[in-house]
Amino acid sequence: MVKSGTIYGVNSSIITVKDYTGFVMGETVMVGEERLIGEVIRIDKDRTIIQVFEQTTGLKGGEEVLSSGEPLSVTLAPGIISNIFDGIERPLKVLEEKSGSFISRGVDVESLDTEKLWDTKILVKSGDILKPGDIIAEVKETSLITNKIMIPPDVSGKAIAVVPDGEYTINTPLIVLEDVNGNKREITMTQRWPIRIPRPVNRRLQVSRPLITGQRVIDTLFPIAKGGTAAIPGGFGTGKTMTQHQLAKWSDADIIVYIGCGERGNEMTQVLEDFSGLKDPKSGNPLMDRTVLIANTSNMPVAAREASIYTGITIAEYYRDMGYDVAIMADSTSRWAEALRELSGRLEEMPAEEGFPAYLASRLAGFYERAGSFENLNETSGSVSIIGAVSPQGGDFSEPVTQNTKRFVRTFWTLDKSLAYARHFPAIQWLTSYSEYLTDLTPWYEENVSEYFIDHRKEIIKLLNEESELMEIVKLIGSDVLPDSQKLVLEIAKVVRLGFVQQNAYHVFDTYVPFQKQMKMMEIILYLYKKSKLLIDMNIPMSVLIKEPIFEKVISIKYNVGNDEPEKLDGYFKEIDEFYDHVYKNY
Repeated sequence: MVKSGTIYGVNSSIITVKDYTGFVMGETVMVGEERLIGEVIRIDKDRTIIQVFEQTTGLKGGEEVLSSGEPLSVTLAPGIISNIFDGIERPLKVLEEKSGSFISRGVDVESLDTEKLWDTKILVKSGDILKPGDIIAEVKETSLITNKIMIPPDVSGKAIAVVPDGEYTINTPLIVLEDVNGNKREITMTQRWPIRIPRPVNRRLQVSRPLITGQRVIDTLFPIAKGGTAAIPGGFGTGKTMTQHQLAKWSDADIIVYIGCGERGNEMTQVLEDFSGLKDPKSGNPLMDRTVLIANTSNMPVAAREASIYTGITIAEYYRDMGYDVAIMADSTSRWAEALRELSGRLEEMPAEEGFPAYLASRLAGFYERAGSFENLNETSGSVSIIGAVSPQGGDFSEPVTQNTKRFVRTFWTLDKSLAYARHFPAIQWLTSYSEYLTDLTPWYEENVSEYFIDHRKEIIKLLNEESELMEIVKLIGSDVLPDSQKLVLEIAKVVRLGFVQQNAYHVFDTYVPFQKQMKMMEIILYLYKKSKLLIDMNIPMSVLIKEPIFEKVISIKYNVGNDEPEKLDGYFKEIDEFYDHVYKNY
């Protein structure tokens, strides 16, 4: 029996249905004559509150509201990768074909292509006992990703019928399962899953591998683990989106889910165009072959903006269950929080700090807690890493979204507007950023990079911190009063800033730097510091040292040495020795 009610009140995207309707909390409903998609978000004794994910202009009292019988869910099947969806998993390309450049209301489209035939390799046979999560078939979804068709998490039984290898649609039954009670169920490639409920796993694993990004300031100074969480807070123009683009392009995650949540339309257009034209650096195939885009611009309904975050994380969990490492780029969680604030205000809830709802912290926690490294139901291991951009108004990091996000993430990349205005990118401020994953990742660094990696990193951070302290003195009384040992610290810190921390996303060598080259660059800088310090200890003035070209040469390593030219890096140690001998003999 289809439950129904009638509209009693309309307040923007919030609809009130009066009297008892039988609707269930979290249920998806169709609102009005155009069948707009909505979700039940509150049930009182004599009324039901619904948020609508489409424009409600023109709705009037007395129009019918119908139940769908299921919670707000997404369709999970081959065809997700390389697709572009709105916040409730409607494919934008199909919407454009049906309604033109501007999305019409009430357009009913399938999330995925139900007619496309997929070349399917069946991995089970009749008589097999199957449990939740077991992989029953494989489909080559794109040139880079193989979709592993799984038994849904709530189903198990004995396979009593299995189709042969062949071409099938996502809704074609592949096997028939019979459970212990004799009930039969057909299993297709398609699963439906509620977006607000995390998909089940066997257990959470300790994070132990870094998400390698090729960005030195991240990989070396403030790393994020696979299955970790990170926030990128920054004001307008500090490079949040550009940083996320670099991470999406270069990180060693298998799959990227990019969520444009409430961003400007022209910015999302740029993302769509850029990603569509980019090549995956590792394979040479289109980057979209391992990317899912969820576009929800600032002029779309706020309710859909609120849902888009959960749509993205559910898709990520689906591919994690296959054993993939997935990275989510959420740009930006501040716009998502603003959607929460607007909806809360229309619900007449008591506001908390700066008008945000009191449950802001718990919603943020619930989102970031869905990240992690897991053992899946099928005993494979996969991870979901979440990197959320935060856009504090006026660059004020004390506002509620930034402060609450800081409570739930373990990596914090603070973007500094003074660095951005000085054209220093990534504009991650090393004095206020941090990573809590270093202890977890130290064994990996020691085994795969160098046993001295962490020690060198500490020295680099120490130099940058000392420079900051010394610059306070320089601003007051100038650099002439500093002893030569401290002048050397300033000079080496400059080499670190310009030659190591700063990175050029448009340079063929510098856009991505492998770990071994990062390690060598640190060694060269610290070797230069060691040799220069020996000269300073011999009372050779700093004014003599800075006349030598070696400091500029070390800064230019990032442009002059390719990622596959380690022998050139070794040559810099010899040049530093020659610099030392030259100054020692001639002074």
